[in-house]
Amino acid sequence: MTSQLKTGLLLGLLTAVLVLMGSAMGGKTGLVIALVMAVVMNVGSYWFSDRIVLSMYRAQELSEEDAPGLFDLTRQLAANAGLPMPKLYLVPQEQPNAFATGRNPANAAVAVTEGLLRLVSPEELSGILAHEMAHIKNRDILVQTIAAVVGGAITSVATMLQWGAIFGMGRSSDEEGGGGGAFGAILMAIVAPIAAMLIQMAISRSREYLADETGAKLAGNPLPLAGALQKLDDYAHAIPMHGANPATENMFIISPLSGGGVAGLFSTHPPTEERIRRLRAMAGR
Repeated sequence: MTSQLKTGLLLGLLTAVLVLMGSAMGGKTGLVIALVMAVVMNVGSYWFSDRIVLSMYRAQELSEEDAPGLFDLTRQLAANAGLPMPKLYLVPQEQPNAFATGRNPANAAVAVTEGLLRLVSPEELSGILAHEMAHIKNRDILVQTIAAVVGGAITSVATMLQWGAIFGMGRSSDEEGGGGGAFGAILMAIVAPIAAMLIQMAISRSREYLADETGAKLAGNPLPLAGALQKLDDYAHAIPMHGANPATENMFIISPLSGGGVAGLFSTHPPTEERIRRLRAMAGR
């Protein structure tokens, strides 16, 4: 519930940024136009993102004859979660990783890499699959889409603010008492998209914690997932994900892109050490 509440607060903060930018524009017309454009683009992504991402990573759909053990584990976890059996895909990558996609539980898919199947034990694989089933159960793809819609609108409004400041929008806003001048508009256009990006990443990190917690409950034991996360994190820094796209980073159970230090501020995933600590604390309780 804490993660759900945090996600709601962050979505509210993201919306507040958008409203503040609308005020900076000196009117609501441009805000409405930008929001409509963002909704159209992101709804299209929501409906077709699964096909796009699976194609991007050359994922091949598996049959039960190809991987009977994988199907057995997934079927049991789907039953535990009260969800339909998702489609299963194999990604031809050596980096051990996995992700879930699909606009709703009835159209869900779970993809695992070849490296993952070679690295982890059946118990650890069950923990990873449970994490992905948790993303499906918690409707995380929908949450991320809502965040992307608002974030996209903020970016569009920022562009309008930049051009409006150049062509005198700030002066007219000053005359109406509703803006901070051209400098204020340009500053807002720079700061707001960065703030929106950080908020979106915070939402993503919150959903990862929630998926860990939900997945541990589905699997019945948090420790196999904790062990798997440690293995995956170690190998993710040693084995590159060929063709990894930063736009899809948030979909994977472990970020396929290595980075630390300042880069951690812009990570879509919480620190693996903290995820493991929380899972072990769950086991202790």
